[in-house]
Order: sequence, then structure tokens, then C-alpha cells
Amino acid sequence: MQALRALLGSAGLALLLAACGGSPTPPPAAPPKPPTAAAPAAPAKPAAPGPGAAGAAAPATAQPEVPTYEAKGRRDPFETLEVREGAGGLTVASTKLTGIVRGRTTLALIEAPDGIGYILKPGDTLGDGRLLEIGSDSVVFAVTPKPGVPTNRVVLKLATN
Repeated sequence: MQALRALLGSAGLALLLAACGGSPTPPPAAPPKPPTAAAPAAPAKPAAPGPGAAGAAAPATAQPEVPTYEAKGRRDPFETLEVREGAGGLTVASTKLTGIVRGRTTLALIEAPDGIGYILKPGDTLGDGRLLEIGSDSVVFAVTPKPGVPTNRVVLKLATN
């Protein structure tokens, strides 16, 4: 029984080693390079076309087709779009601070004019501003009206009603 196990084990090991020793497949051939500066001079050479020369010269002077972009009513992909950030043009000035939660981290509870509440921590963005700091009864946002314009600081005080 042990002899059979040893024989089968060595046969399996031999098969594994034989399968690993194959040569790797060669890498795929590189695509042909496009003609360089010598290509424009090639069409001027054949002055006397012969019956066999036209068929042989056509593949040698064929240049790859260069793709072009035609706008055809589409917008320019390199032009920046001025869109208002946030939900429906939400601005920090239109929101109100409804609460501050203190724990391991301090969180601010902000309410939008449409009644939707947001829970923010410093560094989060809301509409057109980024929350900088949360105080004991207020929060400070950095608001950038447009790109390239300096930021404004907007302070929201805790609502007391």
C-alpha cells in the first residue's frame, strides 16, 4: 500500500514538473510604426508609373488616417461649466444651524429651507461652502462664490426658538 502511494506521488510530481517546464509564449508583435518625415518625399519619386509599380507603391505610401473631432452642435469639452453645487442650488446663507452634537467628534445639525436636515463635521461641504469649525453655539463656513475669487467666511449662530 505504501509502495503504491509512493509510486502515485512520484508520478504526480513528475507530471507537475513536466507541465511547468514549457517555454513561455512569445510576446505579440509590435504594431508597425507610422512613417516618419521621409514619407512626404515618397509620392514625388514615381515619375513614370508602370503597370507593376502602382500596385507596389500604394501600400508603402499609405499613411494612417488621423482622427479629427467635429463638434456638430456639441458643447466644448474643455469649457468649464458653471453649475451651482449642492441640492438645487443650496447656499450656506439660506440654511440655519439647528443643533450641535458633542461626543468623540463634534457634529453640526444644519437645516435647509426645504426642511431637509444635514449632519456635518469639519471639512464637509454643503452647497457652496465647506465647514471649517464648529464652536459652542455657532459654525463657520468658507464660501467660494466663483472659482478664482477669494473665499468668504459665513458664521451661522444656533437658532434659539
